Amino acid sequence: MSNVAVMKTSPETVVNDYYSLMNLAEYKKSLKKETSTILKLNLSWTLYYPACSTPPWQLEGVLNALKTDGYKDVVAVENQTVVTHPWKGAYYNKWLPILNSHEINFKPLTDVEWVSHKPKSEMLAMNEIFGEVWVPEMFYDSNVIHFPTMKTHGHTTTTGAMKNAFGGLIPKYRHHAHKKIHEVLVDLLSIQNEIHKGIFAVMDGGVCGNGAGPRTMKPFTGNLILAGEDQVAIDAVAARIMGFDPLKIDYIKMAHDMGLGTGDIDQIEINANINNLKSLNFNFETKRSPIIKWDQRIRKKTMNIRWLHQLLFNSPLFKSFIFASEFYHDRLWYPITGKRKINEFKKTSWGKMFDKYDYGDFPEYKEVKDWDPY
Repeated sequence: MSNVAVMKTSPETVVNDYYSLMNLAEYKKSLKKETSTILKLNLSWTLYYPACSTPPWQLEGVLNALKTDGYKDVVAVENQTVVTHPWKGAYYNKWLPILNSHEINFKPLTDVEWVSHKPKSEMLAMNEIFGEVWVPEMFYDSNVIHFPTMKTHGHTTTTGAMKNAFGGLIPKYRHHAHKKIHEVLVDLLSIQNEIHKGIFAVMDGGVCGNGAGPRTMKPFTGNLILAGEDQVAIDAVAARIMGFDPLKIDYIKMAHDMGLGTGDIDQIEINANINNLKSLNFNFETKRSPIIKWDQRIRKKTMNIRWLHQLLFNSPLFKSFIFASEFYHDRLWYPITGKRKINEFKKTSWGKMFDKYDYGDFPEYKEVKDWDPY
């Protein structure tokens, strides 16, 4: 039976709580110390916004636990998207001083070697969409720890541990996966099982995101953290807490039916320090930002018009969509609505916790390579 640990937490205790949480979930059984460990961080926005990306206390808590328990070969990674920059995101989300204090390197996956992988499992969508599967060579025979946050997502209803692999196992131009996003997430879980020696996930729900995720959300104080080896199970528990039926979310149901994990709450052993966990319901509602709404509409309407679909999504014309997304998120929503919500958040105990962390010096880096393995 899959085991998911859930703990009540607070800004004052969260860093130490992560150590208790990980041991409650028996993480040392999943991650062998003699194996290199990849920290797959979550960057959904280059800019900081509550619940959007891995918060600094989540990173600090996990690193403290790994250090205490003697894990030494550790590296943190994150990838680029058409609208995010790994180095800038690491700065604005305050990861770099924490990594530096633990002498952990940060490696953007744009700068590592990728190799062609021939999946042993039958792929539901990856081969159809991308033609070939590529993975970072450094991922082979490694442990991986995923760092999702508890939030909604306009493409997948919720997002969590399974979705966090999206940035680690698809090199670039991942927008093509939106055609069959649920199938892709299941494929990525199959690939992870083939290439990693150990898999574990910690999910931060101290601050959650409700609404038009994964970026333009309403911050919600959840005061929870979760952890577990089974990515399907931790996503199912998180979905239930957010107010959704896990088995009505396609990527969870597909993975459950294929035996890749447990999506049925009744079949999951939940270790929690919360008495009323079964009745806990955040009543979240997934909404879609205008960008996601139009992306879905245009993809659906042009799917069977091959020449038009290729022109819109596989030619320089797609840069106009990238510009629209960046303009809406970074230049319109963030300064008008986002900053107001951030200022409100900064008045909360979690907001004050974020302010205690340093940005550090702005990083020096080589420009992200403009590469396309596909």
